[in-house]
Amino acid sequence: MRDFHLPGRSPVHAANGMAATSHPLASLVAVEMLRGGGNAVDAAIAAALVLGIAEPQMTGIGGDCFVLLKPAGEDRVIALNGSGRAPAGLSAAALRDRGLTAIGTKGAESVTVPGAIDAFCRLSERWGRAGLAASLAPAIRYADAGIPVAPRVAFDWARDAARLSAEGRRHFLPGGTAPRAGQLFRAPGQAEVLRRVAAQGRAGFYEGEVAEDMVAALTAAGGCHTAADFAATEATWGTPISGDHAGHSLLEHPPNGQGATAFLMRNILAEFDLAGLDPYGADRVHLEAEAAKLAYDARDRFIADIDHATRLDHMLAPETARRLAALIDPKRAMPGVPPAAEAVHRDTVYLTVVDRDGMAVSLIYSIYWGFGSGLASGRFGILLQNRGAGFTLAAGHPNEAGGGKRPMHTIIPGMIARGGRVILSFGVMGGAYQPAGHVRFMTNVIDHGMDVQAAIDAPRSYPDAGRLKLERGYPATVAADLEARGHRILVPDKPLGGAQAIFIDHDGGVLVGGSDPRKDGCALGY
Repeated sequence: MRDFHLPGRSPVHAANGMAATSHPLASLVAVEMLRGGGNAVDAAIAAALVLGIAEPQMTGIGGDCFVLLKPAGEDRVIALNGSGRAPAGLSAAALRDRGLTAIGTKGAESVTVPGAIDAFCRLSERWGRAGLAASLAPAIRYADAGIPVAPRVAFDWARDAARLSAEGRRHFLPGGTAPRAGQLFRAPGQAEVLRRVAAQGRAGFYEGEVAEDMVAALTAAGGCHTAADFAATEATWGTPISGDHAGHSLLEHPPNGQGATAFLMRNILAEFDLAGLDPYGADRVHLEAEAAKLAYDARDRFIADIDHATRLDHMLAPETARRLAALIDPKRAMPGVPPAAEAVHRDTVYLTVVDRDGMAVSLIYSIYWGFGSGLASGRFGILLQNRGAGFTLAAGHPNEAGGGKRPMHTIIPGMIARGGRVILSFGVMGGAYQPAGHVRFMTNVIDHGMDVQAAIDAPRSYPDAGRLKLERGYPATVAADLEARGHRILVPDKPLGGAQAIFIDHDGGVLVGGSDPRKDGCALGY
């Protein structure tokens, strides 16, 4: 139990349904959908699309999503890959011939075809109850009427505004500047797009005038995208990967997401006595940092489009983790591993919804970097993601850029099961940080007995580019201890990611939600 003398928030308890998102209006929309007879899928789609208006620097209809879904009345979990592919004409060899060593984050080469809308359409058709039009209605309303910009959103908006192209500035800098907190932001062009999707389904986005608008913007920026690339977009169903931890099962989305990185990091840490460590102490931070260095190095070698990943079994094998764990000196930081070949960043939204029938949705939705590629379509103002920056141009690499391929993705939804039943639906935002965030959240709950809100609130650390990022929640004595072990400490200007979680108390018949104070959102239930 938290100290009620100190600032903070309690976990939210409810019996009938719950949503946790990074913006209060999205959480409210989800709960209203549940109260109105919709299920968790209807509510999750509605909340996600509202977040595209509430946090447009983080996500939007020009981006991708991944979903883990536990159907009502069942214990199985289904994965939906809503990540788009590179245009058929993209060639790593041609980019190398131009002298490029990386795709970059702002050119048309970095834009993969948006996959989220197709995923939402398929998700609604197969598992929804209220219908796609009902799920789109709140976002249409808010895109037309406007949403007041929240404080954390205003902070990010101002930092990322320089990435916007001329068309992007026209649509996302009202009055020519980043909006201040409390200022209304409207997106009437996106409202029109969503009206077409509500009436026509995926064809309203991937065909006709909307697709033509996106292709025109990309062609003008030098891209090789075609109408056929958009028309061919298709989200795919799959099965999560899973692994055990202290009597629990961690479920992650399979590649091209980086969920396997969380498994490897967890497996490395399992070689140490996690439960015996001070949850806020230097020993835990050190071990997590060293395990993350090793796990992320493996990620950069092996994770790619599932059709091209070659050594996933090796990455997940217990003996691999044991060999890597043996490299960790508990008292000394190891030299840095090679930097990632692909670009990584930290802008995303995550949400989770659980309904009264036991359906649970874990959904993550992103345009990658702040404002994605910065490119926006002229007529409808659709910001286009830069997920292609997740490719490498290294010849022969499984994640080498190529036409029709999906790049390695940073976004990963998560679930945790016990005794074959899902008890937690959760996710941690923050780009490359996410696998480390999943492991920290999971061990906070399972090894250190924290409730979901405390597990989210706890301070975070992360090794990045030769520095150990340490949030201000750690005392100076911990930082000094870590520096003595050879870590170069950096207090980041932005907190490390954000998180949402819902615990499903099957015995008590209650849902318990938590939402990250590092963002503007909340958990709501009824």
